[in-house]
Amino acid sequence: MPPTPDALPVPPAHPAPPVGHDFAAYARAHWPRLVVTARLLTDDPGAAEELVRRTLVRMCARWRRVPRNDVDFHVRRCLVRIHLRRLRGRRAARRRTVLVLRIWEGLPDAEIAQLLGCSVGAVRACARHAVKKSGSDAVRLREVLTRAAGDVLPSEVPLARLQAGGRVRRRRRLAVAAAVCAALLAPVAVVAADRLASGGPGDGASGDRAGTGGRGATSPVRVVAPGERVTAGGGVRMWLTADGGHWSVPVRLRGDDDYRPSDEPGVSLRMDSVPGGFFLSGLFHGLDGEPGRVEVSTGDGGSTTAKVLVLAGAPGWGIWYASTPLPGKNVEALFAEDGSGDDGGGDRGGAGAGAGAGDRRIVTVYDASGRVAARSDREWWRI
Repeated sequence: MPPTPDALPVPPAHPAPPVGHDFAAYARAHWPRLVVTARLLTDDPGAAEELVRRTLVRMCARWRRVPRNDVDFHVRRCLVRIHLRRLRGRRAARRRTVLVLRIWEGLPDAEIAQLLGCSVGAVRACARHAVKKSGSDAVRLREVLTRAAGDVLPSEVPLARLQAGGRVRRRRRLAVAAAVCAALLAPVAVVAADRLASGGPGDGASGDRAGTGGRGATSPVRVVAPGERVTAGGGVRMWLTADGGHWSVPVRLRGDDDYRPSDEPGVSLRMDSVPGGFFLSGLFHGLDGEPGRVEVSTGDGGSTTAKVLVLAGAPGWGIWYASTPLPGKNVEALFAEDGSGDDGGGDRGGAGAGAGAGDRRIVTVYDASGRVAARSDREWWRI
């Protein structure tokens, strides 16, 4: 008879004291745990500590930009990707990584997918193949990993070496960024000098371009990498994946959504109850390029410009969200104005929505030229 879940051996806890956002304190507290995880990934004591050292050097170099409430995710993602990059193309290494993250670290499949930059289905398939290839089961694999972890004796954290390496890497990155900026700005400076010497274009033409540039400089559109987490209003974290997934997860982790963007223009509306009111967000899709802006009704007769996340290389779809929660009274006003309370949001399917809903849309997506690209309808409401 197989053991019950309560009887499964679990990895020993490695409690770490609160460390705030100080790199030195974080490195001291988490070095042993990271070395254990790296040892289970590499099965080599020397390679394990070198993997953790390289990870923490990279994190030290960009520590100021790491979100305070999501440090472990970013450190773990850096460690895993450095490890797999070194063993690029080795399927066995990827399978072992999934098992370590799933069985030893106890991470859910959704978070493993974010760490590896793949879909949840790919993680589950990889785990099945890994267990089958081992000729064992999850219970025995957990016992093996627990015994292997117990044999690891991490050395003292080389804090001075980590901080020195981080400083070197940070200076190198800044030097490269400065060189790239100089290379990009040099032609602009030459053109500007030539225009100043020749008197430049007419005032009217330059005014038009300045107005366009002003909108671009304050654009709410942000391009993100697959799995990059963004903290939005109301304590909500959002991210995108390359296979078309979209999640918006409250900090309390009450659930997630997985959308597949359609080729037809459209935009959805979702409301999540958060402290202070309701958090509004949604998915837009089917655009020819990046959106110019997304306007959201605020329920008091006005509107606000939403923030937008698009995935690098896939500008035709993405997610929008309001930067602040909408008060409950405003949500009631939206229902009353849209008439959704009369029929409960029925008649899914377009033309039957009625003139009131057609005249009063909650979300409107504009393309880069300022034309309306998509509007929400009652059939998109998800509450």
